Amino acid sequence: MRDALYAEWTKLRTLTSTGWLLSAAAVLTVGLSAAVVGATGYTSGGPYQDLPKLALTGIDLGQSVIAVLAVLAVSNEYSTGMMRTTLAAVPRRLVVLAAKAVNLVGLTVVAGIVAVGACLFAARLILPGRGFTAAHGYPVLALAHGPIVRAAVGSVLYLVLIALFSLGVATAVRDSATAIGLVLGLLYLFPLLAQLVTDPAWHRHLQQIGPMTAGLAIQATTNLQGLPISPWAGLAVLAAWAGAALIGGGVLLRHRDA
Repeated sequence: MRDALYAEWTKLRTLTSTGWLLSAAAVLTVGLSAAVVGATGYTSGGPYQDLPKLALTGIDLGQSVIAVLAVLAVSNEYSTGMMRTTLAAVPRRLVVLAAKAVNLVGLTVVAGIVAVGACLFAARLILPGRGFTAAHGYPVLALAHGPIVRAAVGSVLYLVLIALFSLGVATAVRDSATAIGLVLGLLYLFPLLAQLVTDPAWHRHLQQIGPMTAGLAIQATTNLQGLPISPWAGLAVLAAWAGAALIGGGVLLRHRDA
């Protein structure tokens, strides 16, 4: 396993796209979050804003870059034929998949911590100027507050699960374009369908089963009783999607030709 981990790490870090995609994920996440926070102002008598969730809005966009990175981590080897060499060197195919997953998780955790930390820091600087002050009932964003810690840590875990989900899908379908289209389609389709349906029960169910809508419930810190699904249960739904994708990809990797 150690040799497989080192080999996969070498391949992943030497890909030009890896550094660019990780940087893009962090920049796009922080940029969108800062833009949304800067465009939101306090309104007297308006609905109470969930500031941590608002500050982490950029995860909605950054996840797509993480998904692309995860897909390319395996599909590039199929497109170049390198996968045959990899499996010849490491005949235990599930070990190869596990090594890819471990390295991908490590990089995603680092990028996620940087992005989430920068989002919260930017929001802390911007929000008081937009009227979100203690005088209006909004405490300063601080990781000393339990729900904010859960939202921050949960957002990093969310990105990790998106990476694993994408890795599993890419392992199953092999082709980069198909895998990216399938992953992004599954992520963004459920929120779109939920907005289109008029039946409240179906609207709620779609939010409960969608990998993105359920997973991002982890960011909520207010009005938890009104959520379609609780924060940790929502993240568990995304974990189930990721687990199913990895199991399916692992089974196909093990039983078909490279």
